[in-house]
Amino acid sequence: MPGGFDFQVIYNALPYLFLDGMRFTLTLTLVATLGGIVFGTLLALMRLSRFRLLGIFAATYVNLLRATPLVLVIFWFYFLVPVLVQWMMGARSPVRIDPFWSSVVTFTLFEACYFCEIIRSGIQSLPKGQALAGAALGMTARQNMAYVVLPQALRNMLPLMLTQTIVLFQDTSLVYVLSITDFLGAAAKIAQRDGRLLEMYVFAALVYFVISLFASQAVRLLQKRIAIIR
Repeated sequence: MPGGFDFQVIYNALPYLFLDGMRFTLTLTLVATLGGIVFGTLLALMRLSRFRLLGIFAATYVNLLRATPLVLVIFWFYFLVPVLVQWMMGARSPVRIDPFWSSVVTFTLFEACYFCEIIRSGIQSLPKGQALAGAALGMTARQNMAYVVLPQALRNMLPLMLTQTIVLFQDTSLVYVLSITDFLGAAAKIAQRDGRLLEMYVFAALVYFVISLFASQAVRLLQKRIAIIR
């Protein structure tokens, strides 16, 4: 279909787009989300700690990365870290880092800043009486946080954490700048190979839109359900 919108090129590319590209995107989203939540929880506890130096370190880290464009962080880790490792180890050449794990570490470190603020807000949203009740039962500060505060705070912050995961899913398309075959990268390769940029980029945008729309609707339903429970 010269000069027209060719649906056949999209149909032929579906296995490659979803089995290779989308699988990479969803895997990166899942792993980076889990890592971001774990590291973000640690940062949140540091920010709420009574030890001032821990709070200053966590606040500096969070504010610094949140003020830095994500694409710049991706470039820093992928291109500069191998050089730094080479210098530290005294190697003759830069140490090669697998693109997937480079992306996982980059997104984990970056998204942890946002999960940190979500988790910190969720913890602070609980009435102080909850923590006092745990202390009255003889719980240590660690037990109080693990068994009383965090489980209740999770209900408050779950919708925001899921919303941030949707943002992360969209942001994973930035690994395209490293020529990694995520969903957008797969679409770009086919577009350049077949000379059908319009079809592939329109289809990629539509897929991201549909997935994000349905995920956002699911988060809204969950938020309403949580509101009813309260």
